[in-house]
Amino acid sequence: MIDWQVATSTGVRWVRPGPQVGMTEARKVVAELRQLAGMVAEPVRELTGLPGAADDGKVAVVDRPGWIRANVDGFRVVLDPLVQRMSDSGAVPQSGSVITAVGSRVTGMQAGLILAYLAGRVLGQYELFLPPDPDGPGTGTPSGRLTLVAPNIVMVERELDVNPHDFRRWVCLHEETHRTQFTSVPWLRPYVQEQMSEFLLASDLDPASILERLRAAADAVAGAVRGGDGESLIEAIQSPRQRAILDRMTSVMTLVEGHGDYVMDAVGPAVVPSVAEIRAKFSARRGTAGRIEQAIRRVLGIDLKMKQYEQGSRFVKAVVDEAGMETFNKVWTSPETLPTREELQHPLSWLARVDGGGAAASAADSTTAD
Repeated sequence: MIDWQVATSTGVRWVRPGPQVGMTEARKVVAELRQLAGMVAEPVRELTGLPGAADDGKVAVVDRPGWIRANVDGFRVVLDPLVQRMSDSGAVPQSGSVITAVGSRVTGMQAGLILAYLAGRVLGQYELFLPPDPDGPGTGTPSGRLTLVAPNIVMVERELDVNPHDFRRWVCLHEETHRTQFTSVPWLRPYVQEQMSEFLLASDLDPASILERLRAAADAVAGAVRGGDGESLIEAIQSPRQRAILDRMTSVMTLVEGHGDYVMDAVGPAVVPSVAEIRAKFSARRGTAGRIEQAIRRVLGIDLKMKQYEQGSRFVKAVVDEAGMETFNKVWTSPETLPTREELQHPLSWLARVDGGGAAASAADSTTAD
């Protein structure tokens, strides 16, 4: 369904060059990012109460083409088995047909162009689904890696005119939080992969459904160009069953992204002296995109991701302020203790369901006794 070689070559060809950085400075930036990624692990674990786990502390500092190649590898880990399952069930044409060959190249080019766009904006990520490391333990299991995109970090720190060393440490805090989440909670990675798989397998491929969703996609694009607050492309083309799955995916990603944002600011003052200035300037930067840029972000769902940061961070802060970090960490017990989309907006409802109001009630009793 997707020609990954075409996706990679298209993305690398069309990605914009990064900021001008001399070789000596570039080497210093890479060395510092590697060092900082290791230094922030302990403060993150102390604040969150999550133990983390040994994943060999893998850190990759890459350029924009390197980020594209890594993400294509991750997509293949998730999507190739699904494509095979769909092909075996007759849901897609068998490989080797003209239709499959042409279609896979077209979708490969589309995927590459999207990756080229995103490669100029991503500061870092914890890559969940890299191919298994043949030399590592757990052969056959997807490995994880913290990845930092050096040219984008340098670009943004220059645009914001902030202390570069503080900004780099701040970015590392967010990504290290994700590493800590996924290495501390054994069920989290397979749960996310399962939801992604279910979402893709739940697609209706009959002509009437495809036509209806193409119309919805066209409306989403038109609405984004007009500057409306309509659906993203992925929201517009989903089936009814996919909508329910997407709700679960959105909830878990809102939690992990918001938790990352909460931690980077909560740990920040002790580790990043200028964290308040960085946060203020970074938040202001999100609202300065031009109209075309805003339209692209809405179509691709990037604005939705920004809302996830904000809503998830508010949820975490509300629960921690009310009941403490230990009680909040009950969220990692199982998929059943994850907040629903409604509970993300009403944190005390989640607290009442998962903790039975115990922590809040104890606090109230203590206050009454005093």
